[in-house]
Amino acid sequence: MGLNSHNNRVDHYSTSVHANEQQNLTTVPVSVTVSGETMAVHNVCLPPEKTTWQKLQHRLSEVFFPDDPLHGFKNQSRVKKLILALQFFFPIFEWAPNYSFMLFRSDVVSGLTIASLAIPQGISYAKLANLPPIIGLYSSFVPPLIYSVLGSSKHLAVGPVSIASLVMGTMLNDAVPYNKDPNLYLKLAFTATFFAGVFQATLGFLRLGFVIDFLSKATLLGFMGGAAVIVSLQQLKGLLGITHFTNKMQIYPVLSSAIQHRNEWSWQTYVMGFCFLAFLLTTRHIGMRKPKLFWVSAAAPLTSVVLSTVLVTLFRSKLHSIATIGHLDKGLNPPSSNMLVFHGQYLALAIKTGIITGILSLTEGIAVGRTFAALNDYQVDGNKEMIAIGLMNMAGSCSSCYVTTGSFSRSAVNANAGAKTVVSNIVMASTVLVTLLFLMPLFRYTPNLILAAIIITAVIGLIDYQSALRLWKVDKLDFVACLSSFFGVLMISVPMGLAIAVGVSVFKILLHVTRPNTCVLGNITGTQIYQNVNRYKEAKRVPCFVILGIEAPIYFANSTYLQERILRWIREEEEWLAANNGTSVKCVIIDMTAVTGIDTSGLAMVRELKKMLEKRSLQLVLANPGGSVMEKLHQSNILESLGSEGVYLTVNEAVADMSSAWKA
Repeated sequence: MGLNSHNNRVDHYSTSVHANEQQNLTTVPVSVTVSGETMAVHNVCLPPEKTTWQKLQHRLSEVFFPDDPLHGFKNQSRVKKLILALQFFFPIFEWAPNYSFMLFRSDVVSGLTIASLAIPQGISYAKLANLPPIIGLYSSFVPPLIYSVLGSSKHLAVGPVSIASLVMGTMLNDAVPYNKDPNLYLKLAFTATFFAGVFQATLGFLRLGFVIDFLSKATLLGFMGGAAVIVSLQQLKGLLGITHFTNKMQIYPVLSSAIQHRNEWSWQTYVMGFCFLAFLLTTRHIGMRKPKLFWVSAAAPLTSVVLSTVLVTLFRSKLHSIATIGHLDKGLNPPSSNMLVFHGQYLALAIKTGIITGILSLTEGIAVGRTFAALNDYQVDGNKEMIAIGLMNMAGSCSSCYVTTGSFSRSAVNANAGAKTVVSNIVMASTVLVTLLFLMPLFRYTPNLILAAIIITAVIGLIDYQSALRLWKVDKLDFVACLSSFFGVLMISVPMGLAIAVGVSVFKILLHVTRPNTCVLGNITGTQIYQNVNRYKEAKRVPCFVILGIEAPIYFANSTYLQERILRWIREEEEWLAANNGTSVKCVIIDMTAVTGIDTSGLAMVRELKKMLEKRSLQLVLANPGGSVMEKLHQSNILESLGSEGVYLTVNEAVADMSSAWKA
């Protein structure tokens, strides 16, 4: 019966391909008898026939529209579609009709709370970017208003952030020192912000959000940790009262500069500075340990600014060595569209700075938005967020703002304070507006040391050593990537550290693509399951068969490696069988369940492998190839060369049918 059933399968296979080409996918299982038991052997079918245009359309939809963003527009009237379109592009139309006084009360409380954090942080981060302090406040006014109309996150608090500020300040200052030509430096900062916005919005409109995924969490962890260390060390200038301090951003020049200029240290400055730093770190620790006391850490920066300003104002004659911010102009953001530079020798620098800061701010903003969306059971559309953040930065560059995004610290305070919608951003911006119009003279005697303490407190949370230890336990390669980007920032430079982070991420992808996992499979006794013999001790090798599993697509980048590795597996199995007096190998079965795709190089490898095995009197069998793989095998005529006994639906059916044929 085994021989007859095998011949029936041959005849049925020859008609099956033709039937599939006519889009008749009905298959009739053929029975074989193994050890007295009857088992059905199913034919492996080709996928439904599609035109090239249909395949391209399907592929593009999977790449750019995996979430099917327009599914809500189906079967709707024109008026309803117009309303849905407005809600899609302007989320404010979605939540505004249902807005209530109860929601407003919660948003006012949270908005005022994050304003108390945003004002001192805005001034501090502007100094970190080597910009006038007032630019930090401008950047906490216009961008939040724009985001409240376009953004979809309820809890994202928008404003300047430390990492983007650091990168912008470092990249621009290396080419155009801010103290030599402050006007040109300011123009390049606004221009870089404009290009950051263009880049971000373009990614969103073209739905290319996967570009930012090249910065893996491991490399970002190392990059942000290294940047946090450098930022903290740079604040020694303000904490110690040093006048002449290096502008370099490597650990050795910064430390050596602090030591070489110890004659400039002011005991009044560092006593007051470290006292306020201890106060801020203590309140931060309280806020982290007891979330209900979030207001303690949220109010601490503004409280410190007020107290330090009062102390310096009252004791000016005795604290003359403490440097202060100085005069700040009152008034709204002046227009800066006339300061954008679209020509000249620094255009490439502005574009490069904009793209890099744009990627970093996008990565942080979207990650923060998705984090709080998951915690509060709603969804955030990443591409819409990119458009919102991009347009926000484009508009900001024309109104004296530099790169802004969602801040994790402010968003956490916003969520803990009970924010319900993005109106909290409007309340925060309104508070900043009042500050800009009426309160700017009060910052005249705010000491620089308090800004340094605020920056250190804000960035110290980026040094996440616990996550680094988890990387060591879970994935050693990710840990190496983390360390590479960390030391790249510390030892070389911030931009080079970022380049190392991207390079390591890409290298890791290439490593996985070019060196995919392969393994020898064995049968778990009493079942039809085949698993890795090294992983499952109960999995036993099947006599006369070498069963291999490939756990990746077969492409030009790995086809040669896979061929060499398969031949090595066969050689090692033959040696193992010889050492254990096993039966000789007759057939090589490749389980292709995990092979999601194959290109022409992969097809050539399969054809070449078949020829090489035939010369050694070994038969090649493919088990469970996917639809696209099966289609390409058929189009390249490899399916015909393999024959009916060369392709099976499962490994178990292949073993059963081949064994039945040999016995017959």
